[in-house]
Amino acid sequence: MKKVLLASACLFALAAPASAADLAARPYTKAPVAVASVYNWTGFYLGVVGGGAWEDANSPRMQGGFVGGTAGYNWQTGNVVFGIEADGSWADVSASATALGITVSSKTDALGTVRGRIGWAVNNVLFYGTGGYAWIDNKITVSALGVSVSDSKWHSGWTVGAGVEAFFAPQWSVKGEYLYRSLGSENYFSNLGAPLASGTINFHTVQVGVNYHFGGPIVAKY
Repeated sequence: MKKVLLASACLFALAAPASAADLAARPYTKAPVAVASVYNWTGFYLGVVGGGAWEDANSPRMQGGFVGGTAGYNWQTGNVVFGIEADGSWADVSASATALGITVSSKTDALGTVRGRIGWAVNNVLFYGTGGYAWIDNKITVSALGVSVSDSKWHSGWTVGAGVEAFFAPQWSVKGEYLYRSLGSENYFSNLGAPLASGTINFHTVQVGVNYHFGGPIVAKY
């Protein structure tokens, strides 16, 4: 019996190293590093914009819609984004009033702005405030006894507002924006010897836009 046990022990001792050699250790594989997409807002962009406008006045008040284009440039440092933007739109914002057989109508045919922007970027989302120069092209028409006379004036003023913009594709963003526009008074029909002062024209506008950003705003970071 002792010889059998001794022989078994020897066989086990010889087999153990061979088995260990057969079970080679698995090679260590480092987990892949995750890639994070970080959006850089710096660069030039073009887009389309449209929305609605209504006069900050009692009834009758001008109201209607507009559609046009926009262009701008952003600079980003850290999370802060500075920019300049200009837009111009065709518009149909109007109102009319009739009294004693005389109808007076006012219609804004075009409007636009040139503004600075400053905002805070959270990756692909930008929250911003904006303000600058605003203009409209407005026409007043007076009608009575089947006869109408019209005069158009360019009004200049200022605008201030805020918005949010977000990338939804590598070079495409969508934005929503509110602007308050205050346009200075102009005298209409001065050439007829009976000038009609428009008074200050104030508009509330809500607009949405889609922009294409040149240069590729996505930077991959490891």
